[in-house]
Amino acid sequence: MRKMLPLIGSHPGGRSALTCRYRCGDACFQEIPNTSDNEYAGDIIAGALSRRSMMRAAAVVTVAAAGTATLGGPSAPVAEAAPLAGRTGGKQKPTLSGARGLRFGAVAPNRDDKVTVPDGYGQNVVIRWGEPILRGAPAFNPDKQSAKAQAGQFGYNNDFLSLLPLKGEHGRQVLVANHEYTDEILMFRGYDPANPTREQVEIAWAAHGLSVVVVQEENRTGRLTPVNRHPLNRRLTATSEFRITGPAAGSPLLRTSADRTGSRVLGTLNNCAGGTTPWGTTLHGEENFNQYFANGSSDTDKRYGIGTAATERKWERFDKRFDLAQEPNEAHRFGWVVELDPYDPDSTPRKRTALGRFKHEAAQPRLTADGRPVVYMGDDERFDYLYKFVSSKQMRKGNSRAAREHNLTLLDEGTLYVAKLTGDSPATEFDGTGKLPSDGEFDGSGVWIPLATGDTSHVPGMTADEVYVFTRLAGDKVGATKMDRPEDVEPSPRTGRVYVALTNNTDRGKAGKAGADEANPRNANKHGQILELAENWDDPAGDGFAWRLFLVAGDPEDPATYFSGFPKDKVSPISCPDNVAFDSHGNLWISTDGNQLGSHDGLFGVATQGERRGELKQFLTVPAGAETCGPLIQDRRVLVAVQHPGEVDGASVEKPASTWPDGPGRIVRPAVVAVWRKDGSDIGV
Repeated sequence: MRKMLPLIGSHPGGRSALTCRYRCGDACFQEIPNTSDNEYAGDIIAGALSRRSMMRAAAVVTVAAAGTATLGGPSAPVAEAAPLAGRTGGKQKPTLSGARGLRFGAVAPNRDDKVTVPDGYGQNVVIRWGEPILRGAPAFNPDKQSAKAQAGQFGYNNDFLSLLPLKGEHGRQVLVANHEYTDEILMFRGYDPANPTREQVEIAWAAHGLSVVVVQEENRTGRLTPVNRHPLNRRLTATSEFRITGPAAGSPLLRTSADRTGSRVLGTLNNCAGGTTPWGTTLHGEENFNQYFANGSSDTDKRYGIGTAATERKWERFDKRFDLAQEPNEAHRFGWVVELDPYDPDSTPRKRTALGRFKHEAAQPRLTADGRPVVYMGDDERFDYLYKFVSSKQMRKGNSRAAREHNLTLLDEGTLYVAKLTGDSPATEFDGTGKLPSDGEFDGSGVWIPLATGDTSHVPGMTADEVYVFTRLAGDKVGATKMDRPEDVEPSPRTGRVYVALTNNTDRGKAGKAGADEANPRNANKHGQILELAENWDDPAGDGFAWRLFLVAGDPEDPATYFSGFPKDKVSPISCPDNVAFDSHGNLWISTDGNQLGSHDGLFGVATQGERRGELKQFLTVPAGAETCGPLIQDRRVLVAVQHPGEVDGASVEKPASTWPDGPGRIVRPAVVAVWRKDGSDIGV
């Protein structure tokens, strides 16, 4: 029997200390912001009867007579799947068997300082940090960088990616990218964290935000290259103007000395994942915004993880709005979902208050039967919540000016909900080891609890404005279920099922902290899991759902792992699921962040339907210190954002831990990578 892969790293969640400093402000070392006595997932299930038949009824989402959704697992014998190349250390010949869309030789776990892809696949770096995209922007020179130059160049630490069609320009598409945060120690020679210069701070402001850049595809490959100085190209930074819209716009809670209307704000910060709307805009989640603000003092600051001292980057020395002792409401203007119209370079992006304020990981809409958008959202914090927003307006089809103007109001009116989950097995069956309960699945039901609709609050003791600005507190009050870091949430365009990436929670089971339950079955949860839910009647606007764990991540040799019943000796090891996306075949693609299994992070595809449901295969790995972000799956191309390469403890510009993407002697640079089949065929078929 092969030995289980070794655990690596001593930092919670598998990240380096450097990552924790710059990405999330050492969130894992701070007191957990959620101190409510809300139940943890599954805590209220003791003594409940098993409903195994509900979850085994069919292989697709069905509707029960009582009107509740069910989630069926595979009922037929599972067919043989492809062996994992390299799992035993020897070189194995890749096989093309597998679910449609996943027929490639699985990439073996590795620690190579490069992007490793399957045999028969090619790749190119689409665009790197610092490449000029606006007219007049200079070529990148890390030793002569300026804030003005960076404002015209591709930003740092690319995360969410979207590719939109560009009519009338053959072979061209519009690439939109988030720039989550900056690693100053990997950007500036001789950087002194205790004494950053104004120029360094202003460059960092310009490296945050969003990029819009038109890309040209090569006819015979999947290669993409940027079209510099295209009229649609755009940079939005920490100092660009954004509008605040929706029911909380103008609230006294959002007013500052610089904006007494509470409707205009400079910048967007820590944009993590996002979404692409059916009406042609992109959504961008502001996640770990708390780390940019110093001198927090209120209970609401504490609930959002805002510290009481100076920040890591010291921005408050150069702009008083980052000092909450001087501008106590400025932090309230971050932590929203931002909507951008990439087709209008003169438009002002909007922060949508109707979707609530918390650490937004992503926001991917789907439509109800009558055309109203529903947006699912996770709050990326240990023991925080899962949300959805249901619009009260119907989307208008077409690209007329009237239709586009109407659709740009869809996310300003509707109802915001938070999730409460219940398991269906006795609590005594969960001992923290991840052992399956006696009914053979981690499963249960749930309800969506309304928080606010327009100007009406559904939370006793809170106004509507307070619900939107302090959404975490609203979730506390109504008894929402605490989860293990809910990150990306994506509905399947084929089945309507919704998949929630729960990255990890190393605090579960510690003294004074919640132990295992049905939705979070392991203590000291290093590897995370993916939850699958089906709305009642397959109606995304409904108030109830069925759920189960689709995947419990980790080394397949570990009995605590689970792959929807698929044979575990025929899947790739996976740890810390983060961003997710779907291909046209209905397969779920998973990028990881903080792999705890001795390998670099990567991208994985897993079948969600049929006899191969649960078959998971690794498609690529990223370089040393990097995280796999993006991801974007097209029929003939896969895109990933390689974020924070070289982000390893002790690394600096002078002592790099990675030489990717340009080789020795060149500064390490986050970048977007495209991967395609060399024979020109579709991915994985």
